[in-house]
Amino acid sequence: MIDNLAIGLVFGLIGIGLIGILVSGVRNVINGKSDIKRVAVMGVPVAVFAISYATLGSANQAGVATMMFMMGVMILGIVVTGTRGTFKF
Repeated sequence: MIDNLAIGLVFGLIGIGLIGILVSGVRNVINGKSDIKRVAVMGVPVAVFAISYATLGSANQAGVATMMFMMGVMILGIVVTGTRGTFKF
């Protein structure tokens, strides 16, 4: 029972965060402060979660899969930028 409630609250917070990101991103693009590509990057975790949910069929499993994928991408990004900085590509 408490697990379902906690997951529901987390989804609610994620939804509020997404609405805030969407509103501020659109406002910054309209004002010329941000590039559309930088704002679109914020949708990557949402897309990964949607694909995971469609594939796995469970929100719990999709959340964990999304977290693992995003952590893998983060580690890969750190390695790539570190290598690029070291060898000055």
